Amino acid sequence: MLNIGQYNTLKVLRHTKVGLFLGDEENDVLLPNKYVPKEYFIGDEMNVFVYLDHEERPVATTLRPYVKLNEFAHLKVNFINKFGAFLDWGLEKDLFVPFKEQAVNMEVNKRYLVYVYLDEQTNRLVATSKVNKYFSEDFPPYEPNQEVEVMISHFTDLGVNVIIENQYKGLVFAGEVFKDLKLGTKTKAYIKQVRPDGKIDVTFKKIGIESIDEDAAILLKELKANNGYLGLTDKSHPEEIKTVLQMSKKSFKKAVGNLYKQRLIDIRENGISLL
Repeated sequence: MLNIGQYNTLKVLRHTKVGLFLGDEENDVLLPNKYVPKEYFIGDEMNVFVYLDHEERPVATTLRPYVKLNEFAHLKVNFINKFGAFLDWGLEKDLFVPFKEQAVNMEVNKRYLVYVYLDEQTNRLVATSKVNKYFSEDFPPYEPNQEVEVMISHFTDLGVNVIIENQYKGLVFAGEVFKDLKLGTKTKAYIKQVRPDGKIDVTFKKIGIESIDEDAAILLKELKANNGYLGLTDKSHPEEIKTVLQMSKKSFKKAVGNLYKQRLIDIRENGISLL
């Protein structure tokens, strides 16, 4: 069975003038010539993405789309016609967003947060910017300090809103953001806490003892890169520490204490130095 909108591992069945046919005795799909590798053998397995071409036929590609079925992404509008908007998702055929699935009227060259689903009536991959109904309603199953993958969804006065593993909303508070972030970026993060109402606080750094170790490693690396000395102290301005080390002043002080206890650094009046 071919999984539309997903990666499929398929066997090479035969070669034709138009490309390779991949699959099995019951289902096969064309991999056009432009995607056929230089070397292959009948019976080899290939990992390909399957979607519908301009004639609504399943087709395989070795290109990697920006988003798959049942995922969120920030995508740019390439053009708009009387049926809806068409988004650039990294493949030849743009991703369709009907007007009825647009939370606001989309504009060309602007980016929007969308979710990709399979239209059961047409078997087409379709995107929607009415994304809220696609978040899980189950209580989040996460534990504090659990590592997760998040996508940056939007920015607010409170901080950075993220989508956790394509299922849940989360928030990284502004005071805990120490690096530049772009909408749509996927990155590693950690669960800070799951509140009784199901809302999730997220952090980009581990909490507790593990975070101290991580920050200490960052500080140690920066010291080595600067000839063993940094002009930072517990009296330094938080913004100065953030600029140099991408961490809060509180994290910096813990990291200094950690390295000092291990007798790896010396604390001076105007900075810290390696021993």
